[in-house]
Amino acid sequence: MKHITACLLLALIPLTACGNGKEVGEFKNDWLGNEIKIKQLQDPKIEGVVCHLSYFDRGVWDRIGKGNWFENPSNSSISCLQSGPIRIGRIDLDKSGEEVFDQNQSLIFKQLAVRRIYDADTDSLMYVSYSRKIVDGSAKMSLSTVPLYGQDVIWQNRKPAARE
Repeated sequence: MKHITACLLLALIPLTACGNGKEVGEFKNDWLGNEIKIKQLQDPKIEGVVCHLSYFDRGVWDRIGKGNWFENPSNSSISCLQSGPIRIGRIDLDKSGEEVFDQNQSLIFKQLAVRRIYDADTDSLMYVSYSRKIVDGSAKMSLSTVPLYGQDVIWQNRKPAARE
């Protein structure tokens, strides 16, 4: 009985408590208590760009009904925009970019992540939200682009040239 009680208590711990974003919205989307949550993400190396990430958070009744206590779905969506003067710090400029946010979507094996990639050809920042799972990754992802062309952008290092 103690084991079942411990499992129930663990299921009540919000899996989305990890991460560095500020929750700015949430609403229940069904009678099982499932929620859509929205976080505001600040890129730690770029001032003047804000992203909003929406994701699914399963309620207790859904967890009881489906039996998978410790995991949220991989679904997410991201939208990013210029929120002020843009100042770009030392960012990774290779094709894989760098991760700017992550949070647990299960007890240990799945994370929701956001990666920033700079596209020198179009002078834009791309932000991709995706699920990372140790055993098999997920093809569920979302992409948002912030154009820098024509904007007054301050680079900590020199602006990179377009690729040939």
